[in-house]
Amino acid sequence: METEGKPPYARLYRSEEDRILAGVCGGLGEHFRIDPVIVRIIMVILALTGGPVGILLYLMFWLIIPRRP
Repeated sequence: METEGKPPYARLYRSEEDRILAGVCGGLGEHFRIDPVIVRIIMVILALTGGPVGILLYLMFWLIIPRRP
């Protein structure tokens, strides 16, 4: 059953409260209901071991994931 005016799914937004750089990891943590520190550790590992892939992934998320309205 759908409620009017509310989407039937959770939207992904950048976090305004739990942010260090742009709020990407905080927003992903809120969306998947996990600690944002875990998401940050994964992003750092990707940036250190994956070369530019981890950094480009973060920048891509920064551009794609909108701020909370």
